[in-house]
Amino acid sequence: MLIKNKTGFFQRFYLVEILKGLAITKKHFLKNLFGKTVTIQYPEERRQYSDRFRGMHYIKATNGVENCTACMLCPTVCPAECIHIVAGERPDKEKYPVKFEIDVLRCCFCGMCEEACPKDAIKLSTIYEMSVAQRTVYTKDYLLEQRGNK
Repeated sequence: MLIKNKTGFFQRFYLVEILKGLAITKKHFLKNLFGKTVTIQYPEERRQYSDRFRGMHYIKATNGVENCTACMLCPTVCPAECIHIVAGERPDKEKYPVKFEIDVLRCCFCGMCEEACPKDAIKLSTIYEMSVAQRTVYTKDYLLEQRGNK
């Protein structure tokens, strides 16, 4: 059974919708022209973020040894599949990450890796200036260095 859509004459030509869109555009244009602009002049002006902002990753360490036990929970819960860990064994500790990499371009900064970690080893800091010229994969050494910059 075919149901016919009842549309009026003006709705068929989208005239009302076009006029509504033009009115919204005009409103925003006048608001930005005579009101406060929303453009931020980046290097001189910084955007204010909340303390809950999730930025650059880092690995917590105590006495020079990372807290990570390579339990593989963070790569398991990561929806972007950007965390790659290779586990190794050492005599004093059961497991540790030989290789710990985070592909930042794939990361969606959801914080699930931080919540899943039982040892509270991986953290997301409030550092948001992460612009680079090429694709970046954070290695374990780099992530351990960043803990002081939080």
